[in-house]
Amino acid sequence: MELIWYLLIALILAIFFVLDGYDFGVGIIHLFFAKKEKDKEVIAKAAGLFWDSNEVWLVAGGGLLFMAFPRFYASVFSGFYLPLTMVLWLIVFRAIGLEFRSKFHYQMWKDIWDKAFGISSLLLALFFGMALGNIVRGVNLGQVSDGVSAHEPYFFFLPLWDSSFSPLSDHPGVIDWFTVLIGIISVITLAIHGATWIILKTTSTINEQLKSLINKLTIVLIVLTFASLGIWHIINPNALNNFWDKPYLIIFPLIYFTGLFGLLFHQKLKKDLHRFWLSTAVIIGGITSSLASMFPVILPSTNGVNESLTIYNTSASEYGLSVASTWGVLGILLLIIYFLVQRRLMGGKIDEMDYGH
Repeated sequence: MELIWYLLIALILAIFFVLDGYDFGVGIIHLFFAKKEKDKEVIAKAAGLFWDSNEVWLVAGGGLLFMAFPRFYASVFSGFYLPLTMVLWLIVFRAIGLEFRSKFHYQMWKDIWDKAFGISSLLLALFFGMALGNIVRGVNLGQVSDGVSAHEPYFFFLPLWDSSFSPLSDHPGVIDWFTVLIGIISVITLAIHGATWIILKTTSTINEQLKSLINKLTIVLIVLTFASLGIWHIINPNALNNFWDKPYLIIFPLIYFTGLFGLLFHQKLKKDLHRFWLSTAVIIGGITSSLASMFPVILPSTNGVNESLTIYNTSASEYGLSVASTWGVLGILLLIIYFLVQRRLMGGKIDEMDYGH
């Protein structure tokens, strides 16, 4: 039962990062590359018409996590309390940036909310990437110091950073040079994803420029990917052991690298949708590869006193999981129906669709 819930929640979170990920990417492109008002308006639509339905997947993932793995939920939401609060404010400003920009036709008003949308999207992509970096790096569960656990074995609290700024510190912060690297990889990945979405859904005048940009960012992403793998192996020498012990897990890195190297040849593709599927493969492959490398651990412990949190020692009781199954299935069905109806209504190019007026 724990494994089924783990796979379901992983799938839902992967869907969130694919769907809301292109919203983040659209915001990054909007911030740095949209210069003409017509482009700004149509690119904002590419996110604005979809962001609210896309974020429902995050709410669903959080709710299912609470039902299935309550101890992990409590540990993570208390330990990452400060950055999660910052993420919440960024989500708010990203939304109101999209919703407010067209309320008044004054250039200064539009510029303010365009910046709110773009900067919030950029920081959200960075923060979610650093969150993944924290998960794979691990935390000091129990706040162990000198071999003594100061708290319960599933409790931790991270400052934004510590003085060493190192992932190898006994008391690391949320931000260190490793998590910043993963955050930058996230920003580049989602910028590529946002660019493929804009090309797919709009006839923006910068679409040809974006195709060239995808090539450049893909090369940077390939370099950073191999750099991060080397650094990760230094931080955790056993990081890739799961792939040797369970060879079938290699399918997830293959998905990632298929999408990544496929993007190098995206300009030869006949359909814009194929380009979007390649960037989707990069996101899904990256997330699933990270999770597969740790399985069944979902939050590693960086000390030798308290054991890591796994899907087995953080799950709800059998009765709790069975009750969650009933309501979880019902909620997911409603979510899928909502998603399909919205995609049906928003099919094709969105340039002439009304939004924000």
